[in-house]
Amino acid sequence: MPSSSVSDEYELDAEPLIGWSKSDRPTCELHDHSSPLQRVKRPLAKLLSGAVYLTLVILTFPFRWRIRPRSRIFCILHILLGALLALICLTGLFWPSYTRPPPHYETLRTQVQSSSAHGRGNVHNQKVYIAAVLYDPQGQLASGRWGDALLQLIEMLGEQNVYLSIYENNSGATGENALRHFADKVTCNNTIISEPGLSLRDIPHVTIPTGEKRVRRIDYLAEVRNRALQPLDTAKVTYDKLLYLNDVIFDPVEVLQLLFCTNADTNGVAQYRAVCAVDFSNPFKFYDSYATRDYEGYGVGLPFFPWFTSAGAGESRRDVVAGKDAVRVRSCWGGMVAFDAAYFQGPAAIRFRADSEMFWDASECCIVHADVQSAKPVTDQLQRSGSYMNPYVRVAYSARSHSWLWTTRRFEKLYPLAHNLLNRLAGLPHFNPRRTEVFGEKIKDSMWIAGDLGDAAPGRVQTVERMAGNDGFCGRRGLEVLVENRRPDQDGFDSVPIPGGLD
Repeated sequence: MPSSSVSDEYELDAEPLIGWSKSDRPTCELHDHSSPLQRVKRPLAKLLSGAVYLTLVILTFPFRWRIRPRSRIFCILHILLGALLALICLTGLFWPSYTRPPPHYETLRTQVQSSSAHGRGNVHNQKVYIAAVLYDPQGQLASGRWGDALLQLIEMLGEQNVYLSIYENNSGATGENALRHFADKVTCNNTIISEPGLSLRDIPHVTIPTGEKRVRRIDYLAEVRNRALQPLDTAKVTYDKLLYLNDVIFDPVEVLQLLFCTNADTNGVAQYRAVCAVDFSNPFKFYDSYATRDYEGYGVGLPFFPWFTSAGAGESRRDVVAGKDAVRVRSCWGGMVAFDAAYFQGPAAIRFRADSEMFWDASECCIVHADVQSAKPVTDQLQRSGSYMNPYVRVAYSARSHSWLWTTRRFEKLYPLAHNLLNRLAGLPHFNPRRTEVFGEKIKDSMWIAGDLGDAAPGRVQTVERMAGNDGFCGRRGLEVLVENRRPDQDGFDSVPIPGGLD
């Protein structure tokens, strides 16, 4: 993939994984056969024991030093601080967030850990298509923990049930060699492509107000993502699930839980059109805010638990606080996402795309959810399901962050009050005038209209009647274009100033 893709804020950024030495790259967690209680590990034990000790010191401090009555305020402050630390300790020990998954999640984990049979995590032998796009100039994705985890996942699903499609370009010789060695280890049917570069000739170009013809960022990203879906066009197998995987650190068992456990019905069968993991750039910070919208189409709040705001009915936020495994959303990505594959096969197959309006910037990863939700249900059962986010399944863009996720989630129930207050102070979520648009309705709006070849100007802002799309909740005013001849110190995408007159 061209080096410009490294700057993508939510999908294709490989740099967090670049720079590990072999000693830095932990591999033992991928083979962790401990129980959830055992997986709390030493960091949590040290943290809690230290907090308890500090609490006792603070609580007894005023009495040890025989604080005089005139210093009662000082004494009260110490007691309040001790009480706060006690609350933190008790929350982490007795009221942790998203550490006790539903029983069928643990049943699946036990099933995988108690056997070495291939396909042990895929009881019903569902057919799974796995897609990934890589930019890996150091070769540390394909040759490192990401590649090892993916090979384990394929084994757990059963090689006969999996098709793997990886598209990579512009990673250089090191990245290409690493992907080639990885491909030699893959035991399922696959299409693994590494190209020196992606031709921009067939990607749509737009005329910006300066008169230049440029490639929109989202058009480029949609094209790259669709390259990994091309084998579906000629596939003779009908797939049950499509798993789109980013360059994240993940637990293969949690991927199985995402695929087969989320929003299970009374028969234990997962029901969804789409379901995402939750991704983190550090142990506390939610990463993928650009493509995520809550159940009413609002953008997310500040990037820490519970992520969503209380705007509107606040249903997504309430689902998170309630600890649900299927948090209702309009869109998400979260480092990896599972779709019902039926929507990506056949004559009406969905593919990634950009919004048709030039100065309306919307993530292709949000728009694909809009298209899946708008598509005709495949079965009556699917009509009752939608898009979800599953906070039990968490991934990270560095090994260190991933190793802390089990610990940091234990204290999340302390955050909602502060999160709500800070969202209000920050003015979140941002206003989106198209959030409530109804697909197909006619709306008068200001738009940039490109000029004809004979016009002196490249275009102008005009008031026109447009037809509302299904993806208005995804976007915002703006336009980013690809930097085609990028310097080493230059970002991969340029922001184009919004012409005057556009709301």
